[in-house]
Amino acid sequence: MGKRGRPSDERDAASPLAVRLLGTFIMFTVLAGQFWRNLLGWWGFGAIAIVSLLLGLIALAVLRPRWGWRSIPKPLAAFLLIATASIVWSYYQGASAIGLAILWTSTIAALFLALTLSWAELVRALATALRWALALSLAFELAVSTLLGHAMLPFWVSYPGDKQPLEFYWSRGLLLDGGPIEGIVASHNLLGFLALLALIIFLAQIVASVRRHAWGGGLWHAIWLLVALLTLALTGSATVIVASALVFVVFVFAVWARYSGRWGLRAVYLMAAASVAGATFALLTYTPQILGALGRSQSLTGRTTIWANVVELAQERPLLGWGWVGYWAPWVDPFQDIYEHGGVVYLQAHNAWLDVWLQTGLIGVLAFTALALSTLGRSWLFAIRRPPALTPPSTLAPFSMVPLLLTTALLAQGLAESRLLIEYGWVLLVVLAVVTKRRQKPQPAPQPSVPKDGPVLTDSAPDAGSTDAPRRRSQPTETEAADRVG
Repeated sequence: MGKRGRPSDERDAASPLAVRLLGTFIMFTVLAGQFWRNLLGWWGFGAIAIVSLLLGLIALAVLRPRWGWRSIPKPLAAFLLIATASIVWSYYQGASAIGLAILWTSTIAALFLALTLSWAELVRALATALRWALALSLAFELAVSTLLGHAMLPFWVSYPGDKQPLEFYWSRGLLLDGGPIEGIVASHNLLGFLALLALIIFLAQIVASVRRHAWGGGLWHAIWLLVALLTLALTGSATVIVASALVFVVFVFAVWARYSGRWGLRAVYLMAAASVAGATFALLTYTPQILGALGRSQSLTGRTTIWANVVELAQERPLLGWGWVGYWAPWVDPFQDIYEHGGVVYLQAHNAWLDVWLQTGLIGVLAFTALALSTLGRSWLFAIRRPPALTPPSTLAPFSMVPLLLTTALLAQGLAESRLLIEYGWVLLVVLAVVTKRRQKPQPAPQPSVPKDGPVLTDSAPDAGSTDAPRRRSQPTETEAADRVG
């Protein structure tokens, strides 16, 4: 049974300015959490998280967005239930309590974003947060390279000795050397992934501007697109290069499927299956050559050893896992020495699914996989849905592709990083799962219309919450709204 209140997806009224600003700040915080931790320490970051949580809860209480249990993805509820219940059998109950507090805080933040902001406002919040993250990263790297002149450690930490492992530095000051740069997030892999997310959003905004003949807006988005491309190039992240290639392939298939008929869709799916089989064969046959082209060793920068250690540990508790913790807690067993290299204790499995297996067992893996695949499936259907036959071309929202491309990028990163379980990875996954679920409404059967002048071609009634639904021209379409606010 749904709760009464303000509809969460109204097109005729924007969310209050304070809610939109809070949404943008939360987006920035989950994208650049390491920035706050390096700048203010864990206590400062914790204070920001608590204040954001309280403000989000207040906004939810005041706005009372309309929602129902049916609009919450069942795999999401199942995974949260399993992770929460794992504290009962956890090997480290204190660390699990902290990890669950972080998990639920991130989930509430995601629900705040999904329930109080329209899709156009979500796009704007993400775009604005990404602009800040990229701009601050480039400015920070320039300052370190020119003003400081050497590598920079985070504030509020003290390490013994003069020389530290490279992973400990906030920035190595390599901007003028062509990178790799770490930016405010202190990682070239994370910064490169933010640049990939920015490319997806900015390209959608450019297409929307061109279709509306808003050349000024298109130029503004194009400038930021170049900033994202520059940042991506300076990070030199092989993980992000592979994720970008996968996103591009999915985009091509989605465009093909969107403009194919019923028989054309079969060809799309057959070609997709053949492509997956071909890519798998190439990966298994030419792994050394592929890794060499990406400038990576066959150990995948130590990942294969980490994976082996995690699998060995997970097999000790295969069904229920060791207990949810999210961030690995280095002060408790077994995270103290799962993998250490060059004086650095690594605190993630570098694979989201292995991390889920380690922490919540096979039952958690099943729920998490269902969450990921169901979100991907709904995003795919949302992306390939064609507009009604009589809808003007200007109302075809390019932003309908965004959930699919974002989900693809997140899942691709999840194969080499565990970020999908924390901060922006988890928040964006929950946002996309909830948004696509709420837009998944039954489609009425086509109703033929035969006016006096003869039959008129009709299409099935569009989803009322879809960006492709026709609207009275007295209100802007969601494409136009997203572009205006972007």
